[in-house]
Amino acid sequence: MSVLFYGSAFVAVLATLLAITRINVVHALLYFIVSMISLAIIFYTLGAHFAAALEVIVYAGAIMVMFLFVIMMLNLGKPTQEQERVWLKPGMWIGPSVLAGPLLVELLLVINSSQAETQTVVVAAKQVGISLFGPYVLAVELASLLLLAGLVGAYHLARK
Repeated sequence: MSVLFYGSAFVAVLATLLAITRINVVHALLYFIVSMISLAIIFYTLGAHFAAALEVIVYAGAIMVMFLFVIMMLNLGKPTQEQERVWLKPGMWIGPSVLAGPLLVELLLVINSSQAETQTVVVAAKQVGISLFGPYVLAVELASLLLLAGLVGAYHLARK
């Protein structure tokens, strides 16, 4: 498991650095999605299976889809369509694929191995829900309002 942990940590750091340094927003989002998936694998190796699933579903899934939706909504017409055609070449998938490949191999190795080096504690979804909508309800609602405000702001920026 330590190989999987350190390999995923290396991919997470590298993908995050590439996401920060990219000028093209779509490329940055692809690297950021790879970073989120590698963080989910790190959570999995530490025994937090539910947190790993939430990382993939909520962050790599829902929030990244919202970011892509906002980017598509800010599309400025024909000139940007031509620019996207130039940007979206098959070569742009090489970097994220190279980073995601070792994660896939490591994940398959973990699934096929029968021995586990970590002791896991199962946290039920009900416990997470009680925590999120109990003592942390204000933080959850503030985060949802912040995301909604960002979406409304992006809509108003996209209007002509």
